[in-house]
Order: sequence, then structure tokens, then C-alpha cells
Amino acid sequence: MFNSLSDRLTATFKNLRGKGRLTEADVDATVREIRRALLDADVAVPVVREFTGQVRGRALGAEVSGALNPSQQIVKIVNEELVEILGGETRRIRLAKTGPTIIMLAGLQGAGKTTLAGKLAKWLKGQGHSPILVACDLQRPNAVTQLQVVGKRAGVPVFAPHPGATSELEHPAGDPVAVARAGVEEARQKLHDVVIVDTAGRLGVDAEMMEQARQIRRAIVPNEVLFVIDAMIGQDAVNTAMAFDEGVNFTGVVLSKLDGDARGGAALSVASVTGKPVMFASTGEGVDDFEMFHPDRMASRILDMGDVLTLIEQAEKSWDKDEAARMAKKFADQEDFTLDDFLAQMQQIRNMGSMKKMLMMMPGAQNIRQQLEQFDEREIDRVEAIVRSMTPHERLAPKIINGSRRARIARGSGVHVSEVNGLLERFAQAQKMMKKMAQGGGMPGMPGMPGMGGGGGARKGAKNAPKKKARSGNPAKAAQELRDAEARRASAKALPTGAAFGQQGSDFDPSQLNLPKGFDKFLGK
Repeated sequence: MFNSLSDRLTATFKNLRGKGRLTEADVDATVREIRRALLDADVAVPVVREFTGQVRGRALGAEVSGALNPSQQIVKIVNEELVEILGGETRRIRLAKTGPTIIMLAGLQGAGKTTLAGKLAKWLKGQGHSPILVACDLQRPNAVTQLQVVGKRAGVPVFAPHPGATSELEHPAGDPVAVARAGVEEARQKLHDVVIVDTAGRLGVDAEMMEQARQIRRAIVPNEVLFVIDAMIGQDAVNTAMAFDEGVNFTGVVLSKLDGDARGGAALSVASVTGKPVMFASTGEGVDDFEMFHPDRMASRILDMGDVLTLIEQAEKSWDKDEAARMAKKFADQEDFTLDDFLAQMQQIRNMGSMKKMLMMMPGAQNIRQQLEQFDEREIDRVEAIVRSMTPHERLAPKIINGSRRARIARGSGVHVSEVNGLLERFAQAQKMMKKMAQGGGMPGMPGMPGMGGGGGARKGAKNAPKKKARSGNPAKAAQELRDAEARRASAKALPTGAAFGQQGSDFDPSQLNLPKGFDKFLGK
């Protein structure tokens, strides 16, 4: 969504690098480029004026002139001002103190309200709530059926006493206000703690739609009224948002279609113009493509600083804790990293969602965006097919995979032999890296952690270190080698150990070492 804006801002900040002092002309040129970038992104003109005015005022102040790195200070100022126009801080749903929490959705037709209702319901279900969907859109053809399908995918019940219109020519006979009241009563009886009311939309803002929305609001008295807006509509977002704010007085904004390729000005305009916070964002077509909106994290994404916190949250939500504990124990015991472990890790990554979306959350991802866009998500499926075409013994000891075995694996997984060779080469590198880290050598090319060996020193000593003998591919022989190794370790422990400077006997005389006067007291004599 913000690729174009992010590219423009990043290019603007590059021109400031290396400058020890910024003149007023430098600041004016930077602010001018920021203004152009925001206007090209369809951000509302009043918002652009306020934003650039704040940035220019702070950039000409003491916080930049006295900074050790003025260019980084400018980036910091732009980041803070972006956070402000995006809402300032994360806004969460206000839950009712007694009875069910009622959430009403409002917006134009085509903004994605019905799909978003299911996404919000599943997100709330994951937070430990028991939501129910209420179908009050009786005018759009098959809107009730669509909500029932979305509710089934989300695993959430749908209250739909009236089927609604089934064609453009049919005039709906049901009363949306009565359905909303009955839905709230149904939630109380069935002990649902959250009610999500999906209301009708139009192709444009009109008095009839607003009046119906006002009647529903007066009837159910919702705790939250969420305005669902298409993030791709550009400058018109402000006018639409102002009309809905006057009509239904919404309490929060939800951005839909944030995964599109539009310029994204709506996200930067609505919160600032209406004063109502952006609370959620829809980032895809799947039921799980939904997240809470964090202004600080979104600002970091726009400035190509990444969004590592969201990435960590997604990992914690989808990661199998038992599998993680098993891998941690294996890592601590310095056991070999096998292809079965590799397959388990690939499946854990798949559970986190799209690889492209995850990689785009990393800092500096805009620099490799073209490569990421060309990344084939099906590559994980091919890797899994290759590993599953191996026998259990081949996964445990990949060194036994010769030419004929590779040809068989390629036929079984439907790929070329070269892809099998490439996977085995990458796995061998990963196995070496895991073994090096488990032995305390740190990541290759990086300094070791405190108390562990450094990366550089391990490489220097590797030339003189004895080469470790590879484990045999024969299971019986491998087991015998393991027993022999245990016996050697046990015998080594039984040997006497000497002092750090050689074995010292009882007749040791410090005066024979020609040490400085008084130094003998440190030797314990």
C-alpha cells in the first residue's frame, strides 16, 4: 500500500546522509520533497500542510542544529509526526462493563464490511471472547448469505432471521432495526459477550442510508461504531468519513484492502481530519488477514524501518511451543540438526502466513522489494515434497543420498534432480551453522555472545583443529561409533589434571624464578 510513499521518503532522506550540518535551504528542500510525496500518495491537502509545517518548524529548531547526526534527527522527527497524524497511540475496543459488548459496522457498499465482520469476529474469538454476527444488511443481494459463509469460515455463529434480498429487483421486506434488536437479545440469551452488527451500505452517501444507520444505533446503543473505509479510495476518503461522522458519530476507523497497490492516502488522512482513531486494518482476503492498527508500527513501515514487533507477535501466536522446546533441548544437547527438524521448522514458518508479508516487515525490506515480489510462495511446498519423498533413514543421515537416491527423490516429489541437489547443499550449510552455534562459536561472520567463543576466532582455529569424523550411514556402525565416543569421554574424565602452568611439586622454590621483590607472596609461599 505505502510502497510509493516509502520509496519517495527513503530517497529524500538519502540526500541528507553525510551532512554534518543542515542549512535552512537543506531543510526547505527536504520538506518540499516530503510535501510532494504525501500529495502524490493522495493525502488530504490540509493534513499535508499541517504535517510539513510541524516538520519544518522542528527541523529548524535546536533539536536538529545541536544533534550529532542531523539527518537521523530529521528521520526521527518525520517518524514522530507520522505517528501523530496516524492517531498517536493504539486504541483498543472499549468493552461493556455489563452485558454483551455491541459493535456496529458502518460504511459504503463495497468497502468490505461483511468480510471484515467475520475477520473481526475471528480475531475477538482468538482473544478469548465469544462473538456472534448479526445480519442487518437486508438490501444488498445475498449479503445475508455472504455473512453466513464468512461466519462459518471464522467459526462464529450468525444470527440471520431474515434472508434479505436475493436480486436487484426484489425489495427487502425485513426490518433491519428489528433484526438488530433481536440479535442483541439473542446474544444475551446465548451468553455471547460480543455482538457484531453488519449494516447495509450504498454506492454513495445518501440520506436514506444515514437515517437507517441512525435508527439502528438508537435501537441497540452500541459500545463501538466502526467506520469501515476502503484504503484505496484516495482523496474522497475525507469527504466520506466526515459525512459518516456527522451521520452516525462513529468511534473508530477500520481500513480495509490495505494490501492493495493504491497510494494509501486514506490511512494518513482520516484519523487526522476526523479526530477518530484507526483501530484495525484488513491486510488480505483470508479470514486471518486482520490486525490491530498501531500508529508507531505503521509509521516505521512507511519509513522502511520495519515492523519487528508485529512479526514477533505473529510468531508467538502461530508457533508450536512444544516443538520450540524440543528444538531448544536438541540445540542445547548439541544433537545433529536433521531433515526432519528442517521440515518441522518449514511447517512452523508456513503457519505464520505469507513469507512475502513477513519479509516486508524486516528493516530495509524496501531495498529488496523487487526480489521479494518475485518470490514464489510455492517454494515451501516443493521443499516439503522433496523431504517427504526421502526415507526416514535418509532424513537422519543425508550423506547416504547418492545419485540413484537423488533421482528417486526427484521423481517422487515431481522436481528436477538439480532442485534436490540445491536443497541438500542448503541443508548442509544450515546444519554446519546450527552445529557451530550449539558449540558456542556464534553466527558465522559475527562476534560470539558473552561467555561463548567469537565467530572470527573459531574460524582461525578451525585450520589447526582436528577434523571431526562423519557419522556412518550404517545404523549399527553408527551406534557402535557413538558407544566408543562415550567410552573415550569417560576415560578422559578419569585422567588426573595438571595446574595451569604445569604440575607443581612440594619442593617448589619461588626464588628460583628470579621474580621481582615481594612477588612471592602472591604464590602462596
